[in-house]
Amino acid sequence: MVNVKKFHLPVDIWGGIECTVNRVGEEYKDQIIRSGHELRPDDLDRFAALGIRTIRYPVLWERTAPQSLQTPDWQWADERLEKLRLPGMNPIVGLVHHGSGPKYASIETPSFAEGLAQFAGMVARRYPWVRDYTPVNEPLTTARFCGLYGHWYPHGRSTGNFLRILYHECKGTVLAMQEIRKIRPDARLVQTEDLGQTHSTPRLEYQAVYENHRRWLSFDLLCGRVKRDHPLWQHLLSSGLTEEELRFFWENPCPPDLLGINHYLTSERFLDHRIAQYPPHLVGGNGRHAYVDTEAIRIREVRMAGADRLLKEAWDRYQIPIAVTEVHLGCTREDHMRWFHQVWLKANKAKADGADIRAITVWAMLGSFDWDSLLVQSRHYYEPGLMDLRSPEPRPTGLAGLIKEIITTGNAAHPILEGKGWWQREDRWIRRPGFANEICASSQVFPEGRPLLITGATGTLGQAFARICTSRGIAYRLVNRAEMDITDPQSITKALEKIKPWAVINTAGYVKVDQAEDEPDRCSLDNHFGAVQLAKACRDHGLGYLTFSSDLVFNGQKGSPYLESDPVNPVNVYGASKAMAEKDVLALLPSALVIRTSAFFGPWDEYNFATIALRKLAAGEPFEAAAHVRVSPTYVVDLVNACLDLLLDGAEGIWHSANPGNVSWAEFARLVALKAGLPETQVEGWYKGQMKNQARLPVRNTVLASEKAWLLPPLEHAIERYIRDAVMLQNLSEVKEFQVV
Repeated sequence: MVNVKKFHLPVDIWGGIECTVNRVGEEYKDQIIRSGHELRPDDLDRFAALGIRTIRYPVLWERTAPQSLQTPDWQWADERLEKLRLPGMNPIVGLVHHGSGPKYASIETPSFAEGLAQFAGMVARRYPWVRDYTPVNEPLTTARFCGLYGHWYPHGRSTGNFLRILYHECKGTVLAMQEIRKIRPDARLVQTEDLGQTHSTPRLEYQAVYENHRRWLSFDLLCGRVKRDHPLWQHLLSSGLTEEELRFFWENPCPPDLLGINHYLTSERFLDHRIAQYPPHLVGGNGRHAYVDTEAIRIREVRMAGADRLLKEAWDRYQIPIAVTEVHLGCTREDHMRWFHQVWLKANKAKADGADIRAITVWAMLGSFDWDSLLVQSRHYYEPGLMDLRSPEPRPTGLAGLIKEIITTGNAAHPILEGKGWWQREDRWIRRPGFANEICASSQVFPEGRPLLITGATGTLGQAFARICTSRGIAYRLVNRAEMDITDPQSITKALEKIKPWAVINTAGYVKVDQAEDEPDRCSLDNHFGAVQLAKACRDHGLGYLTFSSDLVFNGQKGSPYLESDPVNPVNVYGASKAMAEKDVLALLPSALVIRTSAFFGPWDEYNFATIALRKLAAGEPFEAAAHVRVSPTYVVDLVNACLDLLLDGAEGIWHSANPGNVSWAEFARLVALKAGLPETQVEGWYKGQMKNQARLPVRNTVLASEKAWLLPPLEHAIERYIRDAVMLQNLSEVKEFQVV
């Protein structure tokens, strides 16, 4: 673990919420509405409780005065800024965030700069106590997306369109700060930009040189540096800007008071002319050469600059104080934590090396929506941030715990940080024909760091945890009964002292529901006594603990899906053993996480319900299944990923975890057949009078729903992925005609 005490005072931690209002065609896409922050002012209390005292916060032109500058609506901004002001939080007020302006003053016209300046003056007069402003977030990035790539309005696709939009954004920033400083002379410009670096093959070095000059262009314009000796001077003139327009910035320099560097893993790019080595959809070009523009982090031959060198480069170039104003990564929970922590360490290193680094900002505190498609499509793809919005109220994630620890102690010690993020692992390389050294190594590299201890080495769930921990880079030790007997306290203690885990995941237990009626003592020993002994040991050793329960703790007579707070009433020995385990585990260890789940199916075992149904149906045989009992089939891949996230989040108590769906066993089989392109008519439903089970089963319904969070994707989506994964892994290899439909 790196100790930041050698950096003296570590850089501050700021926060920010994703607040983009971008326009695609005639549709405005508003992240504030999508996140629910529009109607949830108490989010600000949640941020303050973490210790965050500076926050990038929107008072956006498109939201405040969408129809006219003569008819602004200040109610929302008034309430939020006053709520920030009361606990002494400092807002950095953003006026346009990846926006193209309201329709009456669009970004490709001079009215944008003039209107932005007028709006900025209105904001300053209304909130004279605000000192810090970002009139336009990431002008260069926005100009590229709006004017060069055609993603956002006005959907331009030329260098001329790109530069015209950038000119209006930067001029608008200058004019806005002039108006703000008429009210608040000491107002500070916090100018943000996504700073990266472009790498290339030798043939494309000329394009990389151009892009590496271009990345500074918004800062250079504001600082009045774009003069006749600027490396892009002739390019700007030949692309449509005039010397008179550029002279405006010489005569009205507005250097940022603080450079806001937004740093992402995707910020560093690699240009490769060897297009045959990549999928066709990645191929683009500049009119002179066709090439692929891809993430440099995925190319073995690239030597990355990294955040610390990029920050030092910005400091050396401008000698202006710097904050990292966005740090985010769309990824798994542990990699989100690792990425922030590593950038924080690099910011501290840059500070120790002499750069004036003031802060690092945890971005998208409420998460973000549809950035996987660059906000072009509305697919409801959500990436959590400090908070996870899939609960009735925003729920702190593992990243929130990390941020609070850093703010409180000046350091971070979660064992998950010892592991490598995906950007550091050997399986990150793009697999390209002819590059044998880039074969994915995920199956050969065991994750590093202090491990999770996972019981149940021979079971489906234990094996699934091992596979997914490997793919996520989470160190683990999967143990069998000989290595640790969960019913023997001495065996447990010996294993814990040897393995030294930071948490225990218990997937072991008695699973034969019918046979439990004849072996109640053995069922109780494994499911109840063993789970309780693990809870005692985790309590005594200060470890996290996750164990599993079942939908069979319910009697099935409710008539609607069961919630976590519903009383248990099992009707068989197996269900009773699980119900007793829940009660006694949580009495001993209230911080334990108990997951109730149901009927899981997955691609890695041969004997789950879905796989057996597919094999029989594909062979032309009839398949019988209960038609009177409704359940929540659960895709084990989704289940394990959600459980790991909850464990990292520090969740506790009972949680229901199943793919949203409410089907009978027969309907489940028909849905699997439908998605595989097989005849549904071969599925035959049978009813209660035809049951042959030895154990008494719930009579109607054991569907699980949650009052805490819906964390798993819908059942239909899970079945589609199951079929793809199962066929790819050749569990269904004899079925050649399978296709997801």
